[in-house]
Amino acid sequence: MAIVLAGTGFCQSPKSTTATADSLRYLALGDSYTVGRFVPTAQSFPYQLTASLKNKGVNVALPKVLAQNGWRTDELLKGIGEPAKNGTFDFVTLLIGVNNQYQQKDHDTYQTEFAQILNAAIIMAKGNPKHVFVLSIPDWGSTPFANGRNLDKITAEIDEYNLINKEVADAAKVHYIYITGISRTDGTNADLVTTDRLHPSAKMYSWWVNKIAKEVGKEIKR
Repeated sequence: MAIVLAGTGFCQSPKSTTATADSLRYLALGDSYTVGRFVPTAQSFPYQLTASLKNKGVNVALPKVLAQNGWRTDELLKGIGEPAKNGTFDFVTLLIGVNNQYQQKDHDTYQTEFAQILNAAIIMAKGNPKHVFVLSIPDWGSTPFANGRNLDKITAEIDEYNLINKEVADAAKVHYIYITGISRTDGTNADLVTTDRLHPSAKMYSWWVNKIAKEVGKEIKR
């Protein structure tokens, strides 16, 4: 998916690290799905999640987004570098792997690198695995962009990668939020994708956030 997900630079608002002393700090790790390709920054899922949590009475700062279009697990690892240098956060979301699948990268390598990323995420979440939320990989085979391709193969491969990241997440005792089913909703609906016919629209992101916010809100309010 590097052909269509290529890009440069981090998606990070200048205001994303500004917070009051009692605001919760949120770190979003990932690729173009976390960046919010072709949607306004405020409509990406990390920013929609922040807004949703605020509406629920949670005092959370704007997110720090460590993500880049086209990133695989190895590239996210390099982006993270030494976890301790990134500071600490009250909660972290992680969504990574679609570019590994698209580029047909090795499953064992994905598992190893995903586990390393997850360990770094836990460190950055002050060592609390319950404040780390792994999101399953959406199925781009359900988008108009995939028309004419082997959709069954894409779906099967996405499922294989999600089995891997869920196994790693379960072993680490972090939260696992399955959004793949949502991404497979009405693939012919142009309102659910952006102008590239591939990436989630603000509306699709809002559906993700409805599910993510419930689990995040429940955990961080404890």
